[in-house]
Amino acid sequence: MKRRDLERKLRRAGCYLKREGASHTLWINPQSGIIEAVPRHTEIKEHLAKKIIKSLNAEV
Repeated sequence: MKRRDLERKLRRAGCYLKREGASHTLWINPQSGIIEAVPRHTEIKEHLAKKIIKSLNAEV
């Protein structure tokens, strides 16, 4: 999955970018307070993308 597609899904679910790191960006779900690291690769493996979406309760 492309990183921008993953970020688009997270934004639609109400998550937002908390801060930029050196190799990861931190996304937060304000409803649950859960923070998840998203790697800065242009292509993110499907399994990892699904795990991030599930962890942030961003399934729309």
